[in-house]
Amino acid sequence: MNIKSIILSLKKYLLFFSLSILLFSCGSRKEIVYFQNVDSDGISKSILNYDAIIRPDDLLEISVSALDQDAARPFNLNDEQNYLVDANGNIDFPVLGKLKLAGLNKIQSKEMIKDMLKDYIKDPIVNIRTMNFKITILGEVTRPGSYNIPNERITLIEALGLAGDMTIKGKRENVLVIREIDGERISTRIDMTSSDLFHSSVYFLMQNDVIYVEPNNSQVKSSTIGPSTTEALRIVSTLVTVAALIVSITR
Repeated sequence: MNIKSIILSLKKYLLFFSLSILLFSCGSRKEIVYFQNVDSDGISKSILNYDAIIRPDDLLEISVSALDQDAARPFNLNDEQNYLVDANGNIDFPVLGKLKLAGLNKIQSKEMIKDMLKDYIKDPIVNIRTMNFKITILGEVTRPGSYNIPNERITLIEALGLAGDMTIKGKRENVLVIREIDGERISTRIDMTSSDLFHSSVYFLMQNDVIYVEPNNSQVKSSTIGPSTTEALRIVSTLVTVAALIVSITR
């Protein structure tokens, strides 16, 4: 085999290798676009029916007020008015004693406490707020990390937006949501390219949910094209240059 044949073979190898890398990094439109075939009616129904459920380890801020502030004062003995829901789902509330709130949403909890306060206060007002509503977002997003949610209400879409959205390398059709309920870990996978996500049980996130965006196939494949592969490309390119130089000199 002469020098020209060697150069031609090396060039073909370099071209093939470069095209392979380019193809690995490409993804189809169907793998990237969110919310395909969205049904807007289904979205509105889901949003209207949502309210967060109180769970053990929630830190609740509960305040009681009324026109007669003196009557309400005994129910606000805690300076910060924060109550930690214990493992059995209870809090210790001034005067009223042990209250089981786990499993109720905030509206139900407010109504329960108001009913119990009516024996002590005329027209009581009860406010409840979750102080430690937090979610964690990991994987192929722009800003992975843990986020405190002050309004205690966030969707999976909003959470990904909070983290700067998925990167182009994120696998949109297989987003994992990990949730713990009553000591049991529940894993749910969501296809963000499908309108079915709006009807999922994890569309609205709960306290301490973890979202993981795994890398797509192109990212997994490209991860094998690391420093060693780059070095191989550099060596092949150098050989092509040297061989071409030899041919030029020997002419």
